[in-house]
Amino acid sequence: MRKPKIVILGAGYGGLMTATQLQKSLGVNEADIVLVNKNDYHYETTWLHEASAGTLHHDRVRYDIRSILDRNKVEFVHGTALEVKTAEKIVVLDNGEITYDYLVIALGAESETFGIKGLKEYAFSIVNVNAARQIREHIDYQFATYNTEEVKNDERLTIVVGGAGFTGIEFLGELTNRVPELCKEYDIDPHKVKIYCVEAAPMVLPGFDPELVDYAVAKLEKKGVTFMIGTAIKEATEEGILVSKGEDEVELIKAGTVVWAAGVRGNSIIEKSGFEAMRARVKVEKDLRVSGHDNIFIIGDCALIINEEINRPYPPTAQIAMQEGITCAKNLVALVREKTELETFVPDIKGSVCSLGHDDAIGLVFGKKLVGTSASFMKKVIDNRALFMIGGPSLVMKKGKFKFF
Repeated sequence: MRKPKIVILGAGYGGLMTATQLQKSLGVNEADIVLVNKNDYHYETTWLHEASAGTLHHDRVRYDIRSILDRNKVEFVHGTALEVKTAEKIVVLDNGEITYDYLVIALGAESETFGIKGLKEYAFSIVNVNAARQIREHIDYQFATYNTEEVKNDERLTIVVGGAGFTGIEFLGELTNRVPELCKEYDIDPHKVKIYCVEAAPMVLPGFDPELVDYAVAKLEKKGVTFMIGTAIKEATEEGILVSKGEDEVELIKAGTVVWAAGVRGNSIIEKSGFEAMRARVKVEKDLRVSGHDNIFIIGDCALIINEEINRPYPPTAQIAMQEGITCAKNLVALVREKTELETFVPDIKGSVCSLGHDDAIGLVFGKKLVGTSASFMKKVIDNRALFMIGGPSLVMKKGKFKFF
């Protein structure tokens, strides 16, 4: 009897959790499991803001995928998924094709520019390890170049961060810790450095507890961040950004560095493959399968799951992606073993913590508000727990965060 073939696209939080759970639950003779990823490493997306600011080396945020796989049970394919042909049960890769009986689409998000002119050309996005390295190196270059020029260009030292959501605020927290080090290293007056956070929405960290948000804003302002809330970026240019100042009026903010951190969408493969979607996110059934495709699961950034209490989608967080991976794996095991009852995915939101640098954070954990070092400690505990859930104690010892204060 032929073994069913399970193909998992993407080795992010959801995809890796699915793969590692399957290798624990299924025997060698029960199924062929294939994990496809464009890189041979997994990177901690929630750590990229640190690598981008230069407070954490980029190699610390990634690890070899094969190191946590059982090679006897899971085959790793190094390739980029381009399209899913659902009728033929084929995934088209950049280096070939792969067939499947069951498919898990766990591909990560892509940056969403909302059609703003010039962002793709003139702004950086915190989307992967190489992008994070580019941002860090670009900022370093601007500071290193400043004092070598005969005519000083203060705009080199101006940094604009577009977006006051999680990614933007966490990046600002790391950046404001790094800037004093850069100023000391390159003999620059810290007062020359200007940091702006521009957000079109009327608030910072929407959905977060207002008291905690006030704490975060006050801390970042004290470290030199100027917030421009309720201000839309109209265009990015070679000189900086154009922001709205009224109905027909715009203002140019000259900046040597523009980092866009204001939006993500699902992976473009979703639309190329013909799935019905909103911003490349598919509204999945309660068992995480795609309506009309009982052999395809979508989890992580490409999945749209509605929180019925507020009638809004759950945010595409690592916490939810990992929980989806666990449920997805259980349901795949059930299907392989020809069981009809599948588990309903119910998110268990234990809390949320937003870092403001390595030694500061805000959070709401198990209903309790945390700020400062206690919140920062909890953030590192959460990071280490994620490593443990996927790779066990050995991965925690290799990549974990132990500088708690």
